[in-house]
Amino acid sequence: MSLRTLERPPGMLTLYARAAAPLLPGTSLLPFLSGGGGEIPDLELALAGVTVDSRHLAAYTGVCSMTMREQLPATYLHVLAFPLHMALMTDSSFPFGAIGLVHISNRITQHRPVRVEEELDLRVRATPLQEHSRGRAFSIVTEARVGEELVWDELSTMLRRGGGTHDGTAGAPRGGRDEELKSESGEREAEGGPEELVGLPLAAEWRLPGDLGRRYASASGDRNPIHLHALSAKAFGFPAAIAHGMWTKARCMAALEQLLPSAFTVTVRFRRPILLPGKVAFGTADEARAVDFSVTDLRKGTPHLEGRLEPIAAQQKSERGRTK
Repeated sequence: MSLRTLERPPGMLTLYARAAAPLLPGTSLLPFLSGGGGEIPDLELALAGVTVDSRHLAAYTGVCSMTMREQLPATYLHVLAFPLHMALMTDSSFPFGAIGLVHISNRITQHRPVRVEEELDLRVRATPLQEHSRGRAFSIVTEARVGEELVWDELSTMLRRGGGTHDGTAGAPRGGRDEELKSESGEREAEGGPEELVGLPLAAEWRLPGDLGRRYASASGDRNPIHLHALSAKAFGFPAAIAHGMWTKARCMAALEQLLPSAFTVTVRFRRPILLPGKVAFGTADEARAVDFSVTDLRKGTPHLEGRLEPIAAQQKSERGRTK
């Protein structure tokens, strides 16, 4: 693994300019742009001494309906690492352009609460490509450490549409499900069909305003054009701007704040995009020591997100904390 240590966070405007450049005619062959095809590079990016700006955190917690606390929201560390994600996916060695990838699942593990004042060392890398029924998939692995202690990690699985077994027969798994993705850790993750999600007992109804994508983009730095405005979303085939998947996950975490243990794993699968403005239903159900949750369209019942929150046993937490 080739390690590249960055001295400062990458500039997001520059990264998005690089991300958008491959979409322009005649630029796909330029050697300094991503998207030239091939395999995922054996590259890891690192950034040390990351600190939290309290105003930035306040903006994030506000748009996600979270409570400001002495500990960071688990999803906020995704925001801190997002510039590294973009830097990795816009590197000239990366086979796909960043814009156009579909975020299909996300798993976050908080090994212990992270205090607002703690300095974090972040590392990101991507897993090898895997065939998927609708194209090819890979995951971005992110780790956050305080000193030598692993305090948080994340697995974000991305889909590149096309070039896979998408004829409806070859490689199609039993039961009509999309084929499963095997993560680097050996766990199984799947992107199921929308008909398989049964709505959970209603816990709340949320009205999402039309400017939600722009507000979250301002707080998170994720300025993908599909989230910003109907006009820019239509250029990518959406009838309206869509909500960020990681906003949806963060909003669910806000609704579950009173149930969060000190160490946990929370996994979500993103099913159908939420068109803005919109009305959605948040559902929850306890299952043994875990909590299942979902977000569905309030009127049609269309599934947007399904997730599970599971506490980490003390012994398992200790073992993971020693991992280097």
